[in-house]
Formats: sequence, structure tokens, C-alpha cells
Amino acid sequence: MSSEKPRLILTLGDPAGIGSELVARLLSDAEACKAADVLIVGDEAELQDGMSIAGTSFDYKRVSDAAALNDDPDLPLFLSIGKDGREWARAEATSAGGQHCLETLGYGLDMVAKGAADALVFAPLNKASLHAAGMTQSDELHWFADRLGHNGSVSEINVMEGLWTSRVTSHVALRNVADLITEDKIIEATRLIHDALIAGGNAQPRIGVCGLNPHNGDNGNFGTEEIDIIIPAVERAKALGLPVEGPYPSDTIFLKAVAKELDAIVTLYHDQGQIAIKLLGFWQGVTVQGGLPVPITTPAHGTAFDIRGAGKANPGPMRAAWNIACEMGMRRRQTQNIIKVD
Repeated sequence: MSSEKPRLILTLGDPAGIGSELVARLLSDAEACKAADVLIVGDEAELQDGMSIAGTSFDYKRVSDAAALNDDPDLPLFLSIGKDGREWARAEATSAGGQHCLETLGYGLDMVAKGAADALVFAPLNKASLHAAGMTQSDELHWFADRLGHNGSVSEINVMEGLWTSRVTSHVALRNVADLITEDKIIEATRLIHDALIAGGNAQPRIGVCGLNPHNGDNGNFGTEEIDIIIPAVERAKALGLPVEGPYPSDTIFLKAVAKELDAIVTLYHDQGQIAIKLLGFWQGVTVQGGLPVPITTPAHGTAFDIRGAGKANPGPMRAAWNIACEMGMRRRQTQNIIKVD
């Protein structure tokens, strides 16, 4: 087994969306293929459909399990999961598409956890499809955590051209956000993104924390969460050795990031970071499944049903997710962080 390349598992995402087109564009790039040994998991007819839509192709080898990654393959490998050649619904959420995603993700996750591969990359999913297929968790991140038996803190981490963001709260109603913010949760989100940055190759990350209220609460005139919770949390995080600053008003903190004064921002609720990240570069965004004991990345955008089959899918975020998975997977390989999956 070569130690010079990471071994990645790549799933095609929801067959109703643009995943197979993105994978076709990604692996038609010779430089991307050189960066890792890869096992593609999914429906072969779907992969061929993606190549047809993208107007490009690449050679691959069919295999029966992930052990083939240990043989230093000179081509991408393909493992069929599901019923090859079935007629998938297109551009709509379905339970069949969601079930196929859960099957391919489950296989990939188990193989990475057991050490047969170093990282998992998945093309875009559709949460409605996953829930229709029986997923009871709020999102795939918590599904991953439950499957791994992981009880620690987790959070989606969004990455855009070197800027990383984590969240103290995520998929919750905005009216509930303030009550869910605690010192411990801010410190957890800070530690989580710090550790992810280290795993991603940043040895000395600089992290900023957002305020919650307009103008950081204006000394308590517009809310006291900064005084009561956020400032004490930042001070505690500093005392723990975390390289953190703030809180900074959320309408100016991203200017510090653009000026390269910060590498990462801890946001307090979903759209506080998402709006800024997507304005800064929607077609470069990556989601890292933060806090899990295995590296998992995906493009930050969705399944793009509106352009499915049009041949217009932008591979930029898919390539960025691939690059981050290569870096994180290689570092995991070097530390041999393997866990047991029942």
C-alpha cells in the first residue's frame, strides 16, 4: 500500500441531481486523479449518464470491495451498489433516491472508519429525499455521527477559498437561537473548527467569534448576550489555549476575513455565516462534516434540480471538496486514526 496518496471514497450523490455530472467533470481532470486513489461508489449507469451530460469521460476499473484501494490502482475504481440501470426519477426528491444515498454513504463511511480508505467525499444530497427514505436525524451530519456511535460535538463547517466557518446553532428556528447559545457551546464550536483547521493543514489558525446582536449589543442597549455569554466564552477559550478573538459584530467580522486577518469565524446561527460565505463565493464553497472522527467533505451547494441534465454544473466546489478531503485524509493516514464500526 502506497503512503504517498490518500485513498478516497467518492459517492455520486442523489441521482435526481447534478452529482454524477460533477463526478464526471472532477475525475476527467488528470491532476485531480493524480492527487488520490479513489473508489467511486454508486450506480454505474448513473455514472455513465453523468459522463454523457458532462460531455467528458474517464477510464475506471470495476472492483468488488474497497480492499482494491490497497493495490495502488492506476485508474479510478468503481464499486456498484444498488440496482444498476434502474430508471431514477430526475429533478425531484424521492425516497428511492434518498435510500440509494444512504446505502452508498453508509458503505463509504464504514470503509473509512475501518481504515480501508482515508476520507469520504460525497456529491450533493437532498435532505427531503433522505427523510423520505427514513432518515430520522435532522441532517446527514447527525446521521453520520449516529452511525459511527459518536457522541461528541459536531457541526457543519463551511469553507470558501481558505475561510472556514463553524456554527454554535444550526438547523433550528431563528426564534430559538438566543436561548440555545451557551458559553460551553461557543467553546465547543471554537475547538471543533480549530481541530478541523489543524487537520486541514493550517498549523496556526486565527479564529474570530461573531456577536449576536446589532453592534455587539451596544453595551447592553440592544441585548446582553455579548456581555453575559459570548465575551466570557471567548475569555475561557483563550485560557484553554485556543487562538480566538472577539466577539466582533457580524456585519464587519467578514471584512477581517477578507483582509486575511482571520482564518476562521465561529458564527452563532445558520444564516449569519451562510449568507456571507455564499456572497463571497457560492461556487467555491465546501462543507466539512466537523467534529466527526473521520474526514468527510462535500460541495456546499445542493442538488440543483433546476439544471439537472443541462450540462452546466460548475465543478469548482466538488474539486475544492476533493482537495480538502485529500489533505485531511493524508493527515489521518499519517496518524492512523481508525475507529471500530459495529
